[in-house]
Amino acid sequence: MSVVQRMTSNKASSAALTFELVAKCSTTRARASILTLPHGPVNLPIFMPVATQASLKGITPEQLESTGCRLCLNNTYHLGLKPGQEVLDAVGGAHKLQGWKHNLLTDSGGFQMVSLLKLAKVTEEGVRFLSPHDGSPMLLTPEHSMSLQNSIGSDIMMQLDDVLVTTHPDKARMREAMERSVRWLDRCIKAHKNPDRQNLFCIIQGGLDLEMRRECCREMVARDTPGIAIGGLSGGEAKDDFCKVVATCTELLPELKPRYVMGIGYPEDLVVSVALGADMFDCVWPTRTARFGNAITKHGVLNMKKEQYAKDFGPIEDGCGCPCCRPVDQEGAIGVTRAFVHHNSAKETVAAHLLTIHNVWYQLHLMGGARDAIIADKFPAFVKEFFNNLYPDRKSYPSWTVNALKTVGIDLFDS
Repeated sequence: MSVVQRMTSNKASSAALTFELVAKCSTTRARASILTLPHGPVNLPIFMPVATQASLKGITPEQLESTGCRLCLNNTYHLGLKPGQEVLDAVGGAHKLQGWKHNLLTDSGGFQMVSLLKLAKVTEEGVRFLSPHDGSPMLLTPEHSMSLQNSIGSDIMMQLDDVLVTTHPDKARMREAMERSVRWLDRCIKAHKNPDRQNLFCIIQGGLDLEMRRECCREMVARDTPGIAIGGLSGGEAKDDFCKVVATCTELLPELKPRYVMGIGYPEDLVVSVALGADMFDCVWPTRTARFGNAITKHGVLNMKKEQYAKDFGPIEDGCGCPCCRPVDQEGAIGVTRAFVHHNSAKETVAAHLLTIHNVWYQLHLMGGARDAIIADKFPAFVKEFFNNLYPDRKSYPSWTVNALKTVGIDLFDS
């Protein structure tokens, strides 16, 4: 019996979510699954683009849909400030506000403890902010975070957690944050008004302390939320440490629940994290780097502002299937050239617009390729091809990728 056949019966459901494990890699911990949410099915593993304030900067919902995206992010903190809860309630939630008929995930607002630390104070009650817009005070409690996310109407809601950068030197404060995150999850569960149509995910904290992460995993798993996130990473920690945290947590998490590593977006991070057993990822990097004139390709990031592209009339990436790169005679294709992007990258927003479409498509289809390889049980070969394209000289493979992949049975130097 094939791997795929063995896995097709592995399904678990909660009130607003069904998770079906379709296949597992026979070498690594990589998984392929289907996550069914109130606004439709989502194939995992997946990269989720970030529409912080209910839009991806520079592209329309229809263009985002054309990339294959079926789950993207909004930010609770920012939407709570503007347009505000009253407007969200009046319009009927963020799906209607932004014209998006597919799934949404909302960050609880907890990450702003890190990004706006100078404007925030954390107590057991919640987080007090000064608005970056007008300096007015705002208290974000677990209860208020749930209320805002209920008004937003996201398909996946994140608990409010106490977030510290993983490199925070105070171990006692790290433990306080981990334990508080567990207590805040209990308050979030109690305050959540729409469990029949919105899914609340818990967030595992604990910094780089693996035993603390294990302890948090046990506490969070006991709360039986529909999905589980690994939080607090992408905070400047060494990549080897990042991988150890992901591997430690995924090893302890239930097989029939989605596993979300928050804030991860570089292609190497995605591929390695999938190998370590994670399913979902998000980051602003693909869209942000597009606004600096950068195109993500299988051979690395191309700075389209460079003069070498001024007379290059090829597509952004040869063989790419995104609307920008496909030949203009194909349906829905734009047929953009590198020369056109170069010409506009320094002075017109259209270049950022086109590169955003391309970069989001690349990230989504990188994960789609990983999924296909897992189902075919060819994931190790997929990983090796990915790194060979990105680093033609094997000597330049990042050591952390080599080390992490060895722990799950892939030797990048074994051809």
